[in-house]
Amino acid sequence: MLGGYRIEGRGAAEIAASVERAVGAGDLEPGQLLPPMRELAGELGVNPNTVAAAYRVLRERGVIETAGRRGSRVRPKPATTARESIRVEVPEGVRDVASGNPDPELLPALAGVFAAAAGHNDREPVMYGEAAMDPELARLARAALDADGVPDGPLAVASGSLDAIERVLAAHLKPGDTVAVEDPGWGSLLDLIPAIGLRTAPVGVDDEGPLPDDVRRALRSGARALIVTDRAQNPTGAAVTAARARALRAVLKQHPDTLLIEDDHGHGIVDLPLHPLAGTTRSWAFVRSAAKAYGPDLRLAVFTGDPVTVDRVRGRQRLGPGWVSRITQGAVARLWAEGAIDPKAVAAAYAARRDTLIAELAKRGVPAHGRSGLNVWIPVPDETGAVSRLLHAGWAVAPGARFRLDAAPGIRVTIARLTESETAPLAAAIAAAVGPGPGRGYV
Repeated sequence: MLGGYRIEGRGAAEIAASVERAVGAGDLEPGQLLPPMRELAGELGVNPNTVAAAYRVLRERGVIETAGRRGSRVRPKPATTARESIRVEVPEGVRDVASGNPDPELLPALAGVFAAAAGHNDREPVMYGEAAMDPELARLARAALDADGVPDGPLAVASGSLDAIERVLAAHLKPGDTVAVEDPGWGSLLDLIPAIGLRTAPVGVDDEGPLPDDVRRALRSGARALIVTDRAQNPTGAAVTAARARALRAVLKQHPDTLLIEDDHGHGIVDLPLHPLAGTTRSWAFVRSAAKAYGPDLRLAVFTGDPVTVDRVRGRQRLGPGWVSRITQGAVARLWAEGAIDPKAVAAAYAARRDTLIAELAKRGVPAHGRSGLNVWIPVPDETGAVSRLLHAGWAVAPGARFRLDAAPGIRVTIARLTESETAPLAAAIAAAVGPGPGRGYV
């Protein structure tokens, strides 16, 4: 008996389902400690290994978390309240600046490149047993990575950044391990990590990227992996500078067994130089997505890393999806080869929209952050109130709770489709909703 609830079941699946039902119904509350495995096994009359298997399933689903000898407990924010559900419903007539999507007008047309990649049925289709990566995509990706100073390593393809990150984490970590993550950071990633049985250690962020002292503290406390967004950090727009990269490398050199994952989804929409950390540790992966520059529906990211990491990911991938569509890979290769977008022009368009909004907010005494990318992050004293007041004023913004662990409250504004005529009215509405707050930070 746990509080007023009795866990039931004879098999691992039944026990896990019993706990999950209780969590969903509120009979087991966030933070509540579960019985030790041997104790629950005795109550249910089953083998302790059966309970261990049930707890493992619950960890992998993000329902519980395990802290070694301190036992297992219901996650403080269980999977039923995932961050993706923390969003504002946009009523008719309200301007949506919350979505995080790129501007469709700055994306290339895809029909022609897909038709060309498919060969108009003039070539043999890709069959089982062929190479998992399109050779031309590999050539172009390697050349671009070389130009950006990313160390040499084998290449692979995943179905987007999050898919690549999940596969790399699974290749090295086990349930209960801790991952150091940016805070505020990408909400989907903050959901993913506990959903696969891992724990998060928040690392503060400023305009130049993760704070070295916070990274050092997390790694000294036992974090086995670190995830860094190089440019266009979501939601703050941070971009790692040369000086910050040197400081982070110095920290990582003291922890060479750390799994380092870099996310460069800003490639193609940011004109700031890349300062990669890759190669500082023994195990690393560098992920580059096509979503923001060429279209989210492409669902494609190229990644490189140390040979062991990439080989493990490829091996597991072969047992699941096998490969990412070679037609999609060919289409992306053509987009790159043909210069389907002008990265400098795209970056300049987004920069102008960010800078104009930040300047308009500054005129009204509201500090904001947005060094690169599609978003502007605005610290606020009352997040819920600010979101509600802005909605009433005709603007839907993203609540900061979607992106935070321990960081101070804020709101995220996506500037991707913001017009020049809208910027001043939006800034005025934000100022009225949050009030001036000189000196507020987001770390």
